[in-house]
Amino acid sequence: LSSMAVSVFDLFKIGIGPSSSHTVGPMRAARLFVQRLGHEGLLARVAQLKCGLYGSLGATGRGHGSDKAVLLGLLGEAPDTVAIEAVPALLHAVRHAKALQLPGGPRIAFDEKVDLKFLRRQLLDAGGLPFHANGMRFEAFDAAGTLLAERCYYSVGGGFVVSDEVAADGARQKAIVPDTTALPCPFHSGAELLALCRQHRVGIAALMRRNEQHWRSDAEIDAGLLHIWQVMQDCVQRGCRTDGVLPGGFKVKRRAAPLHRALCANPEAAEAGEGAPPFGGPRDPLQVLDWVNLYALAVNEENAAGGRVVTAPTNGAAGIVPAVLHDYHRFTPGASDAGVIDFLLTAAAIGLLYKENASLSGAEVGCQGEVGVACSMAAGALCAVLGGTPGQVENAAEIGMEHHLGLTCDPVGGLVQIPCIERNAIASVKAINAARMALRGDGSHFVSLDKVIKTMRETGADMMSKYKETARGGLAVNIVEC
Repeated sequence: LSSMAVSVFDLFKIGIGPSSSHTVGPMRAARLFVQRLGHEGLLARVAQLKCGLYGSLGATGRGHGSDKAVLLGLLGEAPDTVAIEAVPALLHAVRHAKALQLPGGPRIAFDEKVDLKFLRRQLLDAGGLPFHANGMRFEAFDAAGTLLAERCYYSVGGGFVVSDEVAADGARQKAIVPDTTALPCPFHSGAELLALCRQHRVGIAALMRRNEQHWRSDAEIDAGLLHIWQVMQDCVQRGCRTDGVLPGGFKVKRRAAPLHRALCANPEAAEAGEGAPPFGGPRDPLQVLDWVNLYALAVNEENAAGGRVVTAPTNGAAGIVPAVLHDYHRFTPGASDAGVIDFLLTAAAIGLLYKENASLSGAEVGCQGEVGVACSMAAGALCAVLGGTPGQVENAAEIGMEHHLGLTCDPVGGLVQIPCIERNAIASVKAINAARMALRGDGSHFVSLDKVIKTMRETGADMMSKYKETARGGLAVNIVEC
């Protein structure tokens, strides 16, 4: 992929669980490879496909559904449009027949055990040093066994996929570094963002909107963001009404539905109606935190079950922005759709700073790049819609990350369940507190957002690989599956 400017709709992508880097990314990569074969006129000659998953994908891909994602991508399915209910039948058909139908091409034999390999201890080295821990190699062969095409992809976090193609100048196109020269208000750091806000005398959301207008009209921006908000709400509602256990060997019980019933049955909550703002004030002043926990748990249980979620900015951290946005929408007097839109625009502005200057990938920098970034985004966004100045917003975002520095990515059993689901609930509450702390200040503080992003990147680089989504350290090895 060539360099690109990052849009709010790149950071908030509608997809499926359980992982943006291990599910959404591989599905997009597999689909891109098949599309590439079609564009190059090779699709009709394909008789065999092989895929190798390397590094973190090889180590924890089974628990994250990477194998299922690759099969769906080869079938031409996309994360934002695949019918969730149809996924089991699609996968069963491929596995039962040991064959798959390439979109617009032939039906070919495909034996998962032979043609889809999890290479747990290898990093993908495609002409030089490995670029990223989440590497994939796709190969297509004709009936004679001759290699028709080979392509390497990297899933770099948040569902972003980059290829290992060589550009005309000989440089490998491996990094998404936003090229914002065409945007009206380009910024590459928190300091530049604040300077532009002062120069144009607007808030962060308004500045982000000016850049979004490079691609879309105001009506399209608003409609798109409200659609994302609706998907977030639908996800919470599904999580609140679905009982049972999550897939995987641990049989983790879903907590959102019974918690929802308990909160609605509580007279303190019932006085204001289900989920409605208790403006009169409940007898338990902290009960609002139970609701925030509920929203986060609901989203991440849906994610763990392979449901429809919004990467915000990743799937593993998908519950934090929706939970804090629900808190704003349901418990803030005067909350509105305009506030929701400003919330998402502000969160995206913060998120793209991390995307450009650090990472959103747990396999690259640990969970500080997922839950930490989501907390930072949600804290700044909530601060903004509660009336914070750009300086206070920057402060809130900095607080949100500062207290997640060094957070490891150690999913037990390679599943996005323990500690990931609960971690989203805790980070949602931390985001709300960060916003409130920033609103009580004047925006001045010792550690800038840019400094904390730089520190996060350096901390991730220093972190041992066993703490970065490899299931070889931390809780992942100290909890034994029964």
